[in-house]
Amino acid sequence: MTHLSRDDIESFSNGFAGQLLTPGEPEYDTARAVWNGSIDRKPALIAGCRSAGQVADAIRFARARGLELSIRGGGHNYAGHAVCEGGMMIHLGAMNGVLVDPVARRAVCGGGATWADVDAATQQHGLATPGGFISHTGIAGLTLGGGIGWLTPLAGLSCDNLVSAEVVTADSRVVRTSATELPDLYWALRGGGGNFGVVTSFEFALHPVGPTIHLGLFFVGLDNAAQMLRFARDYVKRTPAGTTAFLAIGLSAPPAPFVPEEHRGRIGHALLVAGFGSAEEHARAVAPIREAVAPLFEFVTPMPFVALQQMFNEFVKWGTLGYEKALYIDELSDAAIAVIGEHVPRKTSPLSFCPTFTLSGAYRRIGDSDTAFGGSRAANYVFNIEAAASDSPTYEADRTWVRNFWDAMRPHATGSGGYVNFLVEADEARVRASYGEDKYQRLARIKAEYDADNVFHLNANIRPAASVPG
Repeated sequence: MTHLSRDDIESFSNGFAGQLLTPGEPEYDTARAVWNGSIDRKPALIAGCRSAGQVADAIRFARARGLELSIRGGGHNYAGHAVCEGGMMIHLGAMNGVLVDPVARRAVCGGGATWADVDAATQQHGLATPGGFISHTGIAGLTLGGGIGWLTPLAGLSCDNLVSAEVVTADSRVVRTSATELPDLYWALRGGGGNFGVVTSFEFALHPVGPTIHLGLFFVGLDNAAQMLRFARDYVKRTPAGTTAFLAIGLSAPPAPFVPEEHRGRIGHALLVAGFGSAEEHARAVAPIREAVAPLFEFVTPMPFVALQQMFNEFVKWGTLGYEKALYIDELSDAAIAVIGEHVPRKTSPLSFCPTFTLSGAYRRIGDSDTAFGGSRAANYVFNIEAAASDSPTYEADRTWVRNFWDAMRPHATGSGGYVNFLVEADEARVRASYGEDKYQRLARIKAEYDADNVFHLNANIRPAASVPG
């Protein structure tokens, strides 16, 4: 590990306009903390940046001193890539502004913004862009890895809606990229992760959404779980335009007002359908669910779009101990449903469950090679197995549960790869499998152009082409 002297830090601070924090300073522990409470790393220096120029200065200093470099946007990645041990963390949290042009339907967002920041600004104009399921997630990591959200069937992934970006490269250049400016870099950013530079500004296309949407949640217990999943696999194939279906498999019913007291804490499956049209259209869309699965309880209501975006925040509070593994699945076959039925009851934490994202509509209208996104546009589901707990023994038990469950589901998946935003243990074999060899090789060539020394390697890493064997 490179030793960073006090003289080094003082020399840098004299010309650095951002905030510098070192261990022992009052704000240091707050700044280094990330969402996943199981991560406890201590950078030697945290550089809080407010501009692309400050990011460039921080990169230049880190490279000159041989420091490992990590980039913190929202800090929500399960693997904790945002924080390094003994190196420099570039903290973008102060770069969280969002400027909306409602006429052009565009939003320009700082690299440290969260989806809550974006939703708050865009919903003032009845606009939104696809932005995940947890509102305190940062826009940067989610977008660069793909970005599956409630609006994906309507408008695609977050990365599909990226119009342009400002990027600070490994050699401290500040560049702009779009479909017509550095198009290879633009292609790589839309799914290739944080491998190519620090994105300090994102420009998104916006779509008319809300401010009120309609939600239907239908919950069944484990005694009726297989019937629910068999119904759901057919239902999601014919979900009307303007709706999004989501499966919360193995959900422990929360202590929410809409959950009858006798069912709170009960394990089961929930089918959620969000409607972005009229109340009548949503009512027609959810009526077959009620008739087919006889739910233990349901929750059908209008709500603000921002409330939908925050609905699962309580399951992943800041500081939660978390772990996950995911797979792409083409079909919820009877055999896969049997595996689910075997493993779901074995979880320990009421916060652990399997968020299962349905992929349809606009998601499929983008070609596999049009972006760097590491997933088939023909897949029907991302099946994610998530351990979440507030104490270490429960976390350890459910991390084992996740791994065993994933192993059992693997024969029913489309390859060993997965959605790169869910790759906690991102070894090279799984990263390659996630992108496919042709896409990986193209990304490796672009990586070699913009980061030949692999400075940005704390991610689902793509090695520069010169270091890729074969």
